Amino acid sequence: MQPEVVSIGPGGLQGLGGAGGAGGRSARDHHPTVVKRVSRRAEDESHGGAWKVAFADFCLALLCLFLVLWLLASRNAERLQVVLQSAGANLIEDGQGLTNSLAAGSRGSMIERHPVPARSEEPNPGDPQHGSTDSRMGRPSLDSPEQLQALARRIAALAAEEGLEGHLRSAVTPQGLRLQLHDTEASGMFERGSAQPAAPMRALLRKLGPLLAEIRNQLLIVGHTDATAYQDKGPGAFTNWALSSHRAMAARQELLVGGMPESSVLQVTGMADAAPLDPLAPTAAANRRIELMLLTARQAQAIAGMFGPTGLRDPGRDGDAAEQVRGALSRSNAPTTTPATSPAPASTSARAAPDASSASR
Repeated sequence: MQPEVVSIGPGGLQGLGGAGGAGGRSARDHHPTVVKRVSRRAEDESHGGAWKVAFADFCLALLCLFLVLWLLASRNAERLQVVLQSAGANLIEDGQGLTNSLAAGSRGSMIERHPVPARSEEPNPGDPQHGSTDSRMGRPSLDSPEQLQALARRIAALAAEEGLEGHLRSAVTPQGLRLQLHDTEASGMFERGSAQPAAPMRALLRKLGPLLAEIRNQLLIVGHTDATAYQDKGPGAFTNWALSSHRAMAARQELLVGGMPESSVLQVTGMADAAPLDPLAPTAAANRRIELMLLTARQAQAIAGMFGPTGLRDPGRDGDAAEQVRGALSRSNAPTTTPATSPAPASTSARAAPDASSASR
């Protein structure tokens, strides 16, 4: 005797075993009936929540992707802002923003790096193995006005070879020979807003290196800018002080590449727009310049004494030396007249004695 199986689902009876009709009913009377209940839960297993977990993982991964992209975009924007500030692309001229191209040159340091040729035959003054030996010993020191004027003519000839006659001014002062390499309205000594020397400027400085290596006189290298300011004036922003210092260091670097010994440089200074050649026109091209002050031996000792141990014991003499330095850097129209026995060429004398009209360009 086989039992009759009846499935009871959500829709009621699903099927009956055995024969139908009256005979079937009579058969059910003699056979046991087994009732099998079908759970609704089994039908809903294929529509569970597993897809929700997968979708949540996908959304989380997408969120992480967008977060990484946002961080990269923010970092690139900050880097671009630093590059623009360093390259001077946010200069203000005539009250409006001035944007310059950054296509030329390296995007790292503003000063182009050149390897300094080794000069093993010259001992380093700071090397303890050599003691206090000065690498400039044995070289002549040009202290008289005649000697300095002759040196000025040699430098003027080098400037003429590079087509920089109109960019050079020279004057013999009691402190030494003052050389000014300044911009003009037509061209500049550096790329505008940067410390990258122009090609003629670089060539001239490298030619001056061997010339300065022949003498014992030491140099003051001073950088100047015009009064054009940067937009960003916050703490740590790139300013004209930094630009003038970078340009002075770039000039020193080119002189070293040309062969000038490191001991020939006594001081490198940036003065921004604090000492313009043309005070009536603070943004004049002539105010953007590099000055090379070739010091006499006495003046070099006085300046070195300002910052050495002797400067702490003799403040009176240091004050006099400081006044002499300030007077030398601010005096632009006090050249010494060339002696009649050794007249300078017309082009050199014009540069050696700038008048008021040339200073106001």
